[in-house]
Amino acid sequence: MKKEQSSISSKRVIMTSFLLSLLHSSSRHTPLRAAAFLTPPLRSRPLSTRAPTPATNACAALSKIRLYSEAVSASGTDRRIALEESIASKGNEIRLLKENGINKEELAPHVAQLLELKSQLAGLDEPNNNNNSNNNKDSNSKNNKDKKNNASNAKEQSQDESSKKDEPPSLNELRASRLAKVSAMRDAGAQPYAYRYECTHTASELLSLYESKLEPGEEDVENAIAFQNKGVEGGGDVGDETGVIQLQFDKKRLGERDGDSFKNLKAWTDTGDIIGATGTIRRTDKGELTLYAKEWTMLTKSALPLPDKFHGLTDISKRYRNRHLDLIVNPSVRETFYKRAKITSSLRRQLDNKGFLEIETPVLHTQPGGAEAKPFETYHNTMDMELTLRIATELHLKRLIIGGFPRVYELGRIFRNEGISTRHNPEFTSVELYQAYADYHDMMDLTEDLVCGMATAAARAGVPDVHKLTTVGYVLNACFEELCEPKLIQPTFVIDYPVEVSPLSKPHRSKPGMVERFELFATGREMANSFSELTDPVDQRERFEAQAAKKAAGDEEACGVDEEFLTALEQGMPPTGGLGIGIDRLVMLLTNSPSIRDVIAFPLLKPDP
Repeated sequence: MKKEQSSISSKRVIMTSFLLSLLHSSSRHTPLRAAAFLTPPLRSRPLSTRAPTPATNACAALSKIRLYSEAVSASGTDRRIALEESIASKGNEIRLLKENGINKEELAPHVAQLLELKSQLAGLDEPNNNNNSNNNKDSNSKNNKDKKNNASNAKEQSQDESSKKDEPPSLNELRASRLAKVSAMRDAGAQPYAYRYECTHTASELLSLYESKLEPGEEDVENAIAFQNKGVEGGGDVGDETGVIQLQFDKKRLGERDGDSFKNLKAWTDTGDIIGATGTIRRTDKGELTLYAKEWTMLTKSALPLPDKFHGLTDISKRYRNRHLDLIVNPSVRETFYKRAKITSSLRRQLDNKGFLEIETPVLHTQPGGAEAKPFETYHNTMDMELTLRIATELHLKRLIIGGFPRVYELGRIFRNEGISTRHNPEFTSVELYQAYADYHDMMDLTEDLVCGMATAAARAGVPDVHKLTTVGYVLNACFEELCEPKLIQPTFVIDYPVEVSPLSKPHRSKPGMVERFELFATGREMANSFSELTDPVDQRERFEAQAAKKAAGDEEACGVDEEFLTALEQGMPPTGGLGIGIDRLVMLLTNSPSIRDVIAFPLLKPDP
């Protein structure tokens, strides 16, 4: 760099670093670590049905583990230790193989080896037939000692049980208690998972509306307020997504409309429940703005408690793994993601105003390019092609410049199979933009404008294979797709679907066996899909398990049981409507394009023969 250039106040530096690490260990557990470290090649083709070839080193490492099961020269205590280590290693190996998606047939030999190892260990405990008399004497002596030990253990167990009575209930016990309340509500004719709730005001709107209004002890009796919140027992500070307000329940006031309302409030609610409350606004004697409830409604019964009120959710790993809890209990985290959304929308708005077009480019590449980075590899079954996830959007965007678009950009996800640190993640969001007839000085000016702007923003009827379908719901859906869907030319909402084909939808409130779902069709194609989202965690688990059974039976399109989602759902999801719109198909409709490839700039194609 020239000397005069070093005085520039804003220095732009591009740095590329490579980190190579080697794992060395001489302990007897080295084979286990090596197997775990070298297993990822088994996942190199997550979309492929062909069996991948494991790395040679991985095979060698697994062979070392199997050597423990062949400890023919070991005897006595050494042999027992060797077998126990081998059993532990084999168990870890099996768990690792399951995580990598091994099928039952390939797993069977490993399970057989584990059972054989356990059988060998059990054989060490059998008495020697040549020393029966000595063994009998030892056995009698051992039995007498065991009786004394059992009496001592029984006394200690009794003391432990009495001390356990003073321990707080476990998470499973709390969950069972809350689900029992769900059953109690249904038995009483109440709905623990509401379909919708009409709110008149948010917390922030109420605080703003009544700022500098109402004297201490004064109540606004003319305006009725409907408010939903993450509730607490008996009232107190509660909040929604906009802020916190005080909520007050009074036994006499609630009893004016329903004599059991206050009793049910105490019996059915727990911290973390989502409830709706209707009432008037008053200011307490201490000046606190309060929603004085006249009635309340359970919107979502939480099956799991919130983190401890005082210690909270402080473990950084738990916060990342349980982001839904992190967002509930840490307002600052919600504020961070709120700002992120505003930043990205500001970025897009600025680029659009400057004449840039955002055009989507492929995520699956036949050849990685645009950066120096190790890509994630995958495989396309139908096309029989090795593919990688994109490491940059640069090359396709430049091809758009060549094609005649003077200013283009894309804000999207990039994937690089590299290390993780506080500043690096294998999957990340990036914006790349390209402007014709400009140089890097123009890009510097544009960068300053964009960053400043973002900072400011902070078969019977012709249906094939119908005889193979197992329920009326599947038959109904198959008949619709074969006989009706192609004829829906005008924009049409098709409503209320069978529960069998809608595993994430809420049950229809008046039609058993159906769900609250619609799809939008036009020109014989699906354009949009929407649900009243299922919020009952027990019902959701049952549907996932039904899907998992189909998947185990060979249905490649069926889903499995997503435990992380179920755990989040047990925390409590408010009544929710979901909508998905297919942008490509919508663009086809609006541009009168006959093929989806006509509206995708770079569709994936097989290479020329």
